[in-house]
Amino acid sequence: MPETICLAFTGASGMPYGVRLLECLLAADCRVQLLYSQVAQIVARQEMGLDLPARASDAQAALQERYRGLPGSLEVYGREEWFAPVASGSNPPDAMVVCPCSMGTLAAIAQGLASKLIERAADVVLKENRKLILVPRETPLSAIHLENMLRLVRAGAVILPPNPGFYGHPQCVEDMVDFVVARILDQLRVPHTLIQRWGDAGGE
Repeated sequence: MPETICLAFTGASGMPYGVRLLECLLAADCRVQLLYSQVAQIVARQEMGLDLPARASDAQAALQERYRGLPGSLEVYGREEWFAPVASGSNPPDAMVVCPCSMGTLAAIAQGLASKLIERAADVVLKENRKLILVPRETPLSAIHLENMLRLVRAGAVILPPNPGFYGHPQCVEDMVDFVVARILDQLRVPHTLIQRWGDAGGE
């Protein structure tokens, strides 16, 4: 199981997936290095009523209080905090997840741009042959988006669209969120009990 996960929130719809993933990683005793863009602050407020302070230290304190009691550890880094561990291949995380991932961020990573810490961290993860998972925003997708995704898959990234399955008969939005988060955790090999496995006793 990866011990250190870099998690990035960007300015795309799907913030409930990212926030639930953060909670599950901390519950699984992971060390989480959290990054988020300026637009992600707007999306978090709009979709969840969640205030992500502009200052990384304030966000870290607020989120540590929110998830107090969970065994994992949380570090939050600013958008241009170039001395953050994730900025260098000498100290990469075990894996990185961008959730939700905007098409702008996806394109920048696909082109090898690293002008912001999120893109730089993703570039480091790819070059160090660690797992990079991108959870893109909602539909539709243009040919440019799909070509960028194909380029990233060829570079070793995992594109994980947030498309919930319905064979488990979800009863609420939270069930559908958990389905997607479970798929991300499976890719990270982080144990969880969010969903019932296909073929398990009692399954359809």
